[in-house]
Amino acid sequence: MKNIGYQLLKTWIKTGLHLYYGKIQVSGLDNVPKDKPVLFLPNHQSALLDVLLIAVDCNRKPFFLTRSDVFTKPSLKKFFAYLRMIPIYRIRDGREALKNNQAVFDQCAEIFGNGHAIVMFPEANHNIKRRVRPLSKGFTRILFNAVDRLPDTDIHIVPVGLNYRSNSGFPDRVAIYFDESIVVNTLYDANDVQGSVNTVKGMVSDRLKHLTTHIEDENNYDSISGQLNALNADFLNPFETNKTIETLNTSVAADGIIKKKEGLRSLTKAIFELVNFPLLIVWRKWAKPKVWEPEFMGTLRFGFALLAYPVYYALLFTVVTLLSDSLVGVIVVLTLFLYNCLYVRSN
Repeated sequence: MKNIGYQLLKTWIKTGLHLYYGKIQVSGLDNVPKDKPVLFLPNHQSALLDVLLIAVDCNRKPFFLTRSDVFTKPSLKKFFAYLRMIPIYRIRDGREALKNNQAVFDQCAEIFGNGHAIVMFPEANHNIKRRVRPLSKGFTRILFNAVDRLPDTDIHIVPVGLNYRSNSGFPDRVAIYFDESIVVNTLYDANDVQGSVNTVKGMVSDRLKHLTTHIEDENNYDSISGQLNALNADFLNPFETNKTIETLNTSVAADGIIKKKEGLRSLTKAIFELVNFPLLIVWRKWAKPKVWEPEFMGTLRFGFALLAYPVYYALLFTVVTLLSDSLVGVIVVLTLFLYNCLYVRSN
């Protein structure tokens, strides 16, 4: 029963994600080992959406290492455990709390020993900017602890590149690239742990910088980002976009960049806002102001849509049925649903 509930929840979220995004492009799934211990290591730009996209598209049923402060409410602990989330402690949680991590590391080793997969964000934080940040050594400690405890088990790491067309805008599209797996055992030298840490961090960082758009020059980030937007760069194709970055003139001021006009998109957007105005009012006046960081914009918008649209369609069907009949209600709701899908996919 527990597994059925998990699968139903996963199907609901997966369906919602494919309706929310105009396109979800997944590449490299053949690189993911089917029945071996795996640590997925994605870049982190869009809060919970990063987690959900990997959870529904990685062909595994992974556990998730999650910052411990979300487990503070007892009412949520069981739910998070049901979702296979495991708390990880950071320095900001206090030095005493860090002592709890050894038990977490041992739990991860047990999970690997049973052939399961884990997702962990090696940057240890999220940021909306299109760049791979310096990696924390925490994921290497988990890996090497597992290798020490399971010397006869090959543990794989799979870097994952998450690429959003907009990051926080809507409609949006996303491309996910699963890289070739790396057997971490071959990179670990118990006599040179720090050297092993540097080797693994460097390898994962280099691969992530290849799998997602990476603007290395922080001082000229705004200029480079603005030029890419003006060129209508395909952020779903980081390989070509990273080549484009190498050709850009970093001396161009961000405020001097001319962006392309949206053109006919304004008409379809106006229609979309007209037929969905009750929900948009609630979103803009009540839900959107609650977004505390830009990295959470997509997550909150998706969560709002996932919960609100079924209610909206049900209420619309009820009202139209009362004013006319059930057949007209079905036609109205289906027409609106199809238009919303076409609007998202065409933009």
